[in-house]
Amino acid sequence: MKRIPLRKWAMAASFAISATAFAGNVEHDQTSVWKVSKGDDAVYVGGTIHILPISEFPLPATFTETYEKSDTLVFEVKMPAPTDIEGQQKMMAGLAYKDGKSLKDDVSEETYQALNVYLANFGATADQLAQFKPGMVASMLVAMEAQRSQLAGQGVDAYFMQLAARDGKASEYLESLEFQISMLANMGAGEEDRLISETLETLPELKDMLKSTIKAWREGNTQKIDELVVDTFKRESPASYDDVFTKRNQNWIPQIEAMFGDDDQEFVLVGAGHLVGDDSVIALLKAKGYKVEQM
Repeated sequence: MKRIPLRKWAMAASFAISATAFAGNVEHDQTSVWKVSKGDDAVYVGGTIHILPISEFPLPATFTETYEKSDTLVFEVKMPAPTDIEGQQKMMAGLAYKDGKSLKDDVSEETYQALNVYLANFGATADQLAQFKPGMVASMLVAMEAQRSQLAGQGVDAYFMQLAARDGKASEYLESLEFQISMLANMGAGEEDRLISETLETLPELKDMLKSTIKAWREGNTQKIDELVVDTFKRESPASYDDVFTKRNQNWIPQIEAMFGDDDQEFVLVGAGHLVGDDSVIALLKAKGYKVEQM
């Protein structure tokens, strides 16, 4: 049976976030942006946080400077806008149970009641979320706790998507929405009760964990990001790690390589967890002979 590490849900929300008490606007010698070169041609690759409070803006200057000199922004996926009713419905349908099943069928009565108790803090009930699969419910719990801890806000990806639209810059995507919906819908398959119960148990620790993660991201501390996100995931759930990180990183490499040799300056923005560790996008590009410099 796969063992699903709870850290991954917090990191999916944050890099897969930071408290107002963290001095987020201090500049450091390094950031989570890399310059990947092939001769005189370069592609920039930046690690992102998918949820970031307003107190963490402005972003490190390297992100803004790289954006300004880029023609094309490349993201993991194009999420439907809040006003895209059809897209939102499609996403919700892909993350919901079918054939009359619900979360009640996959978790114990004790876990369902614990979920109900937690949601009561928000004026909600477990029955209101029971139509959704465990991966979606766990992600929603993290987002709700982030909101309660004053950590919520649009992430780096969404911020640059808005800037690109405003400035008329091209946007491209590494994956389809269908792929990401399927990945989230299948999270926790076979151990649904454990996923929800341990998510609930871990939520009180979320604030401190995310503060540490955001600090490492701002400082470009690859070793700490690896320790907090990737290594834990790899150790506790090798099969899920392979699906979420290894395979996707490998799939992105040919797409990044295809960006060399054209007239556009690309800035690739993906979750920071994909850019650290032995199986990362950065490691794979180095292994293929590209010159890689952390900025």
